[in-house]
Amino acid sequence: MKKILHYLKGHLREDFSPGYYSAIALFLTFSLIFNYYFDFEDSVIDSYHGSSIRILYYFLFYGFAYYSAVLIMVSFKKDRSLLSNRVFWIKSASVLAILALDAAFHYHEILVNQELSYQLHYWAKKVGKNLINIFTTIIPLWIIYKALDQKLESFYGLTLKGFDYKPYVFLLLIMVPLLIAASFIDNFSNFYPIYKANPAPYYLGVPEWVPAIIYELAYGWNFLTIELVFRGFMILGLASLMGRNVVIPMVVTYCFLHFGKPEGEAISSIFGGYILGVIAYESRSILGGVIIHVGVAWLMELFAWLQQVLFKS
Repeated sequence: MKKILHYLKGHLREDFSPGYYSAIALFLTFSLIFNYYFDFEDSVIDSYHGSSIRILYYFLFYGFAYYSAVLIMVSFKKDRSLLSNRVFWIKSASVLAILALDAAFHYHEILVNQELSYQLHYWAKKVGKNLINIFTTIIPLWIIYKALDQKLESFYGLTLKGFDYKPYVFLLLIMVPLLIAASFIDNFSNFYPIYKANPAPYYLGVPEWVPAIIYELAYGWNFLTIELVFRGFMILGLASLMGRNVVIPMVVTYCFLHFGKPEGEAISSIFGGYILGVIAYESRSILGGVIIHVGVAWLMELFAWLQQVLFKS
């Protein structure tokens, strides 16, 4: 825990500016209010589910978040050289395109509908959504890494070199009481657990926990991929161009990624994203973020499931 606090203190000492951080907070506040008042992502962007145009809309959505934060940063740091850097535009546009493709990808659902029994549709689509990022995210990032970033010590922070897991496990344990308390909030219990009861185990002739465990493993894999994008590429892949300035634009985009989830989770993603971003920048590893992110995700599923079993049965 001392190591994490040391990272945060050092970063704040170098990066914090009252005007800059206030401007970012104001931008995020208005964005959150607009999204949840008009239900923008769920009712507008997601209304195009099943249409390829949704990829473009997500690109514009995430691009608005990222480049707005970059412009705010440039204005307050008074250094416009980044805006004339061709590699910055190539890398930033690439990662936004990856995010958009992964968010809007629906073609696996067509295959599921055509090839599988309807009893398996829900389960197969949920598992497929979490594993399709092998093609929408991992492979594109690997291509970018080979083309532009082989000088990095690892594939965007996926390394055990010098990694100490203990501070992150301790931080995860501290969060357990907060997650338990959150599980009693209505919009949390309405959203979680993400995996719902479905006819797949009966059709397959297996215990209910078998498809559930397969889904949860795929769900955990998805968070490893998220860490690779946000703390790996958007921090370590752009650090040579932006220095410590990589953190805030990543945080803003990460918050927008949560706009389809409960408001409290979107707000908490700002603080969580900031902490994980600083950790990745200082440690040059994303494994700490993977432990925390996957751990929190699985605990939220567990506590929501316990709520159903103990209080709503």
